Amino acid sequence: MITGKTKLLGVIGHPVEHSLSPVMHNAALAKLGLDYVYLPFPIAPENLATAIAGFASIGIVGFSITIPHKQTILPLLSTISPIAQVIGAVNTVTRQGDIWVGTNTDVEGFIAPLQTTYHQDWSQKKAVILGNGGAARAVVAGCIQLGLAEIHVVGRNWQKLQAFRQSWQNSPFADQFQIHEWTELPNLLHQANLLVNTTPIGMYPHINDSPLSSQEISYLPQEAIVYDLIYIPKPSKFLHLAETQGAIIIDGLEMLVQQGAAALKIWLQRETVPVTEMRQALQNHLGI
Repeated sequence: MITGKTKLLGVIGHPVEHSLSPVMHNAALAKLGLDYVYLPFPIAPENLATAIAGFASIGIVGFSITIPHKQTILPLLSTISPIAQVIGAVNTVTRQGDIWVGTNTDVEGFIAPLQTTYHQDWSQKKAVILGNGGAARAVVAGCIQLGLAEIHVVGRNWQKLQAFRQSWQNSPFADQFQIHEWTELPNLLHQANLLVNTTPIGMYPHINDSPLSSQEISYLPQEAIVYDLIYIPKPSKFLHLAETQGAIIIDGLEMLVQQGAAALKIWLQRETVPVTEMRQALQNHLGI
């Protein structure tokens, strides 16, 4: 029951109609019995500043951010958390008094299933990250937080790879990963304990695509963990091939749930939120 007292949360993006965030957040809010609602707000890039000013005027508690606003919103915020500054992107904003405060829960979301399910000495492990876009930034930061011995970022465009590395020059993470062209993958995969796909290759509707072939995936050592940030389809072709080769697989659904739970804790100022209900709501919605 939405009333004049209902508090507002939401997600901004362009487009944003496809977002699954309302499904999981409204399930959590219902479970908690709170008079809140979480809505999608489609905001074109040229309207971003006007929209954020409008949010302040109507008292929105906080909001999530998806493509293409994660970086362009930075100048519109009063305070940015250290992790968001390092990554150079914000995915969660909250209203504190009369200012907007931005942070990034993607890192927490990414590492959550690795920490809770696989209790390993990460300091002895090596990671290979496919792609060098925005999602790769949170994955690099997550791997550094986990303390991996080596982190290798692999891309198809050398100029974009160099720009990716250059963009970290003023951060404490600048020298903690290496960049490689795609042709170097076979040698890297032989040593990879963790392989992460941050590219959109294989995402619905291109469900028969994979960033790597079955042959390339076979280079991985036994018991390697293969992580795909994609969650539709479940599993992706990439993860299906990896599982066939005996790898341990993780899809992007848990990252989506965990980054959302971390954001909800911030907005509601609670130490716990109903993560199980958030996950179940998404699984029911996706029919998985």
